[in-house]
Amino acid sequence: MKFVVIFGPHAVGKMTVGQELSKITGLKLFHNHMTIDLVANFFDYGTHQGSRLVNLFRQEIFKEVSKSDLYGMIFTYMWALDEQSDWDYINNVCKMFEERGGEIYFVELEADFNLRIERNKTPNRLENKPTKRDIQQSENIFRRLEEKYRLNSYEGEIQRKNYLRINNTNISPVEVAQMVKDAFSL
Repeated sequence: MKFVVIFGPHAVGKMTVGQELSKITGLKLFHNHMTIDLVANFFDYGTHQGSRLVNLFRQEIFKEVSKSDLYGMIFTYMWALDEQSDWDYINNVCKMFEERGGEIYFVELEADFNLRIERNKTPNRLENKPTKRDIQQSENIFRRLEEKYRLNSYEGEIQRKNYLRINNTNISPVEVAQMVKDAFSL
């Protein structure tokens, strides 16, 4: 079982790279908005109920996938690297796969801020993430969370064996996915 965590800040291309990586590897894509947008039909993600349900759905999906005979899964996540709770969350999810013999791969994406502001409005993003369709609200949240959290790691901070950091400011999602596939022999 392969478990690939693609992380980075807003609109850096996590989902789009995950879509391309899924196409060329057969790994199943589980982008973080699949649960956020489902639950948003009932509760805002920031509420107690919304957060609880998102985490519950994700936990159950991870549990079942980690026990399955699937080749593996890609999970995208906006990791607040200055929040211990996010480190604990990622470590617990990875542990679930590792306890069943899974291999973990970390892919960190980074890109220029102004480019990410533009990517926040792309048709693919808006099609796959309904809660991002109110552009003004989405951009306000983007800017607020960008100021509040550190969304890219410091050099040497990620201590995983299978770790790759890519600045995809000038690299297409297809190329990034191929780089990931080649680096980890997926």
